Amino acid sequence: MGYCNGRCTLILICGMQLVCVLERQIFDFLGYQWAPILANFVHIIIVILGLFGTIQYRPRYIKGYAVWLVLWVTWNVFVICFYLEAGDLSKETDLILTFNISMHRSWWMENGPGCMVTSVTPAPDWAPEDHRYITVSGCFLEYQYIEVAHSSLQIVLAVSVDSQPLFLVLLDLCYFCAVSVHTNGICR
Repeated sequence: MGYCNGRCTLILICGMQLVCVLERQIFDFLGYQWAPILANFVHIIIVILGLFGTIQYRPRYIKGYAVWLVLWVTWNVFVICFYLEAGDLSKETDLILTFNISMHRSWWMENGPGCMVTSVTPAPDWAPEDHRYITVSGCFLEYQYIEVAHSSLQIVLAVSVDSQPLFLVLLDLCYFCAVSVHTNGICR
């Protein structure tokens, strides 16, 4: 398999990652979830550096991208466990995803497919004055499963990059370097 095949595949998958993480970033901003916003932002920067490294034949950028993908998969596994409340995790905790700055939750909680939002009046005494107190019912798909689907898609895209295409790119880069050293005496 030639360098272009592995490189073109990596570029295509990185492009899909960018589109998917930008979509996810928008919904995390709508829900004021600061930890995912930060993680998504770092991922966007690293994917752009990975694309640059692939296009410009920069092995260090590609290796850094591969290392980041391990951290990205770990983060997404944590998000899945968080929303499915694995172990002692609870999706009702403000501290983890919002850094305890706000009381916001996933945007999908109120705006999921088929969800009916009803304001509860009067609001309980503990509810902040600047927030409305609601109940959500009739959702076709609960918000936590939408969040799990987002994280699962990110894992699938990261693993598809991290396996065969990335291996082929690194293998072809080694070949490219070896040929360059043989002809020029230096790897560029």
